[in-house]
Formats: sequence, C-alpha cells, structure tokens
Amino acid sequence: MNTAVLIENLTFKYDIDEVLKNTNMDIPKGSFVSILGPNGSGKTTLLKNICNILKPNSGNILINNRNVSNIKYKDLAKIIAVVHQSADIQFDFSVFDVVLMGRYPYIGRFKSESKKDIEIAKEAMINTGVWELRDKGINEISGGEKQRVMIARALAQEPEILILDEPISNLDIKYQVGILELCRKLNREKKLTIIMTLHDINLAGRYSDYLILLDKGEVRIMDTPEKVLTQENISTVYDIKVDILRRDGDKTPYIIPV
Repeated sequence: MNTAVLIENLTFKYDIDEVLKNTNMDIPKGSFVSILGPNGSGKTTLLKNICNILKPNSGNILINNRNVSNIKYKDLAKIIAVVHQSADIQFDFSVFDVVLMGRYPYIGRFKSESKKDIEIAKEAMINTGVWELRDKGINEISGGEKQRVMIARALAQEPEILILDEPISNLDIKYQVGILELCRKLNREKKLTIIMTLHDINLAGRYSDYLILLDKGEVRIMDTPEKVLTQENISTVYDIKVDILRRDGDKTPYIIPV
C-alpha cells in the first residue's frame, strides 16, 4: 500500500492543553478519508498539523515519505491544497481571479500568469461546475457556489492531496450532497487523496473509503465505515445511544440517535 500521509506518535499542545495525544495513522494514496469526532476532539488541529500550519510538540508527519517540516512552503503547496472552513474573501475579486490564485506556487517572483496557468484554472473551474460564474464577483454568489470555487482554486494548484475542513457546514442538503459528490468524482477520476473533517456521520460513511474517529485528541479507530460506525464506537465517543440501520444491499451503516 502506497502511503500519502504517515503520522507517527504525534502530540500537539496549545500552551498546557494537550489537544492531540500520541496520534498515529497511515492514509493511503488515492483514498477518501473523513475525520469524525465531537467538537473539541482535535479534528481541525490535526489538519493544521498535516498542512504544517501548526508544529507538533513531538512526533513526525511524513508526506510522500518526506517530513512535512522539511518541505518548503511553495513545494508543499504543489502537493497539498487546502479548503478552509471559512471561505470569506474580503475583496470582491472575480471568481476567475480567485481560482487563478491557486497557480501561485508555480508563478515566479514578479512574473504574471502564463497561458498554461489560465488553461489549468479554466479546467479546474469546468471540473467543479463554476466556469459559468467566472465573471461574477466572489461575494455575489451563494455559499454552495463559493465552496465549489474554493475547491476549484485548490485544484488549480494541481495537488496530490486535497484537504477540506468542514466543507459542507452551513450548506443546505442539496449543496452538501453536491460538494461530496464532487469530491468523490475528483477522488475517483483524478486519483486525488482526499482528507476532510465532517460532522455528519452518515454522509461521511456514505462517501468515504475510510473513517478516522477522534476521541479527546486520540484516534479511537481508523477503518472502513462499516467497522467504524458501530453502536459501541459512536455511543462511547459521542456519549449518545444510537441504533444502526442498513438499507437493502447497502453495507454502509446508517446511524439513528435514540
């Protein structure tokens, strides 16, 4: 199994508050992985450590067998693209200009975008279904459309790994499913490794190859949805009683609070 992200004995603290504790995981290349856990379990902190935004107190994070702390920022941006939870942009750039910002790692100092950069940005917009929005201001479009634009900008980086922090929060169910369908399409067709945090357990189980269940900064389990989404795991981590349902012919369990 080829590994995209390997985490070994990772510990991270905010001051004296230990948020991640002896965290270990092996994320295969080309997989779709969702990170689950209650508020405060360390999901976003884990993503920020993987992206080298935060520095661990101990342990190692290897991206393609290289320690992330030894990879230069521009080089890392060619491997990992991130879509943050908040897509707020203060200035009213056009949608096309926002996507074109994803080409930053490839543009030399004092250089402008090349024809190739423009073509790559256009392709990313076509793949995410936002090309028709190209001339609109980024703050003129809906939340679901804006999230697709942020994914297009990430794709313009031509990454191997796409990281998304709560990409469907504050979206209605139509846009939630649309964003996850888009991510799965990119995962399957572009062979992108996708790592995202989600609150919706059932949607995570439906779309992911693997689930990581965090509990108080520790990995309780990483496995396929049918092995992670059990009464014992969910009841213990979320402190709630649940029933497990399965539709005919569907091996992925469906969680119902009781």
